[in-house]
Amino acid sequence: MPAALIDGKAISAAVRQQVTADTAEFVAATGVTPHLAAVLVGDDPASQVYVRNKERACEKCGLKSTLHRLPADTTQDQLAQLVADLNADDSVHGILVQLPLPAHLNAEPILDAILPAKDVDGFHPDNVGRMLQGRPRFLPCTPHGVMKMLEHEGIETSGKHAVVIGRSDIVGKPMGALLIQRGADATVTICHSRTADIGAITRQADILVAAVGIPEFVKGDMVKPGAVVIDVGINRVNDRLVGDVDFEAASQTASAITPVPGGVGPMTIAMLLNNTLEAARLASGTTD
Repeated sequence: MPAALIDGKAISAAVRQQVTADTAEFVAATGVTPHLAAVLVGDDPASQVYVRNKERACEKCGLKSTLHRLPADTTQDQLAQLVADLNADDSVHGILVQLPLPAHLNAEPILDAILPAKDVDGFHPDNVGRMLQGRPRFLPCTPHGVMKMLEHEGIETSGKHAVVIGRSDIVGKPMGALLIQRGADATVTICHSRTADIGAITRQADILVAAVGIPEFVKGDMVKPGAVVIDVGINRVNDRLVGDVDFEAASQTASAITPVPGGVGPMTIAMLLNNTLEAARLASGTTD
């Protein structure tokens, strides 16, 4: 039997609906509109699409969004100064620097310079440390979105073997950290480019998360019968968008699977909206 589809569009719509209601309540109580400032350097087409989608999502949920466009030849100092200005602006609650940056810019010191209380991507070392300790300020948007999907679908993680393919700071590492937290209670294996015989490990997975950035890397014979497959990847192959999983093959073996597009992607933006609202609450002292 083909796998059940995990509909990220529908789940993200539910999250956005809640954010919209909570934002309206927050604005009514405080007179403050949560404000996300996005920084886009250069003219990368994919980044422009991502930022535009984030702007539209903010507007629909009642959040304010401001886009700061910088030319591709922006210097490290100029970008750092903009981040410093946004840090100092009390009307800005969340700061997002769209990645990737042009090759001549070093992203790490820029992301580190964002105030942890405005780091709605959850990339700052302070926020990463808090996440690992189980007392997060903000959770990274994509891994958090995956956890929301599993929760929404009633997919049990406790006692399950979760395998994450990929060890990036943005997805792989925090994904493993969230799955192993108390309350999630999965047993986690993280695979990467140096892992020997990855297929032997992925075939043990009750929950398989692919975040490797290689089109259709996960073949059908790498999936355990009945496993839940979460495909984080999005890759353009000719005129098609495909994930890191061979969807047609894997869906014949898995019990549930996310599509690409329409799976994890919408959840990432939904959790960014949620984090922006939380940042405004934090700034106003109205967090629980």
